[in-house]
Amino acid sequence: MIDELLGRASLKERIEDLEDENERLRERYEAESDRRAEAATARQEAEQRVNRLEDRIAQLEGELEQVDDADDGVAVRRRTQVRGRRLEAILDRLDSFRTGPEGALTVAVDESGLPESVRSTLEEPLGDRVALLEDAAPCLCCVDDAGLIAVALSPPVEPTLEPTWDDGFAIDRETFLPTGRHALALVRTDLFALGVYDGNERIDYRGFESDVKGTHSKGGFSQARFERIRDEQIDDHLERCREAVATRRGDVDRLFVVGQRGVVDTLVAEVGLEPAGTAAVDATGDPESALEDAYRSFWTTELRVL
Repeated sequence: MIDELLGRASLKERIEDLEDENERLRERYEAESDRRAEAATARQEAEQRVNRLEDRIAQLEGELEQVDDADDGVAVRRRTQVRGRRLEAILDRLDSFRTGPEGALTVAVDESGLPESVRSTLEEPLGDRVALLEDAAPCLCCVDDAGLIAVALSPPVEPTLEPTWDDGFAIDRETFLPTGRHALALVRTDLFALGVYDGNERIDYRGFESDVKGTHSKGGFSQARFERIRDEQIDDHLERCREAVATRRGDVDRLFVVGQRGVVDTLVAEVGLEPAGTAAVDATGDPESALEDAYRSFWTTELRVL
């Protein structure tokens, strides 16, 4: 009665209505926050998985067995991964091959395919198997005019040799083997490792890990702040990587950069390193063990017998 006389009853009813509306809005906000948090977490997890899969695909592309083609049934006769002494022995064997003048062809095949002049030359010894060369690109092809030797090698460093006809094959071992004084840098969003090598012997090393945030379980402003902080942490990490590479770049003849493809591309583009070669590798563990894994993976050649 007093509330009605004082005009407070309507105000109390209004307050109750506003509290109910506020509660409904709070519930909607919490539901929306949960949805955005789940979506943001799912996106981050998906991006990480895509990066891992892209790196793994790049590493394993050459290991897939050639399936029979439904139209012509053409397939490579043998495919294998070789490194170290086994690779040196194969290169020695190719170097030792001799034939008549201009009886051996060595040519680099890139993504644009074979030049028509080379294609017509190879049609006699290889026939339909010429198509296998473009499947192997980028690669170095060694074929003799009798078709006794027909191989495609995909080395760590992409070959650039113009078509060469001679009495033997033109093999540049620096394309395949860790010769001379060189450095290999492994770069991930949270890890860096660099080794300086003389031949295949490591003579210097530097590695570190950076504190980079992982996934986030919230949404809204908290999510945006988290992503901003994470981006800043990655930028700081890449700056440390740039400084580490710069201190060693002048000490080596060749520099190779491997790791997560997007991170490698960013580092190379921003610093202007002009490395002798890059590659996506799936190297895990602490910096030193990851570097050893990356080094073995990078200096591996795929051999296809056509």
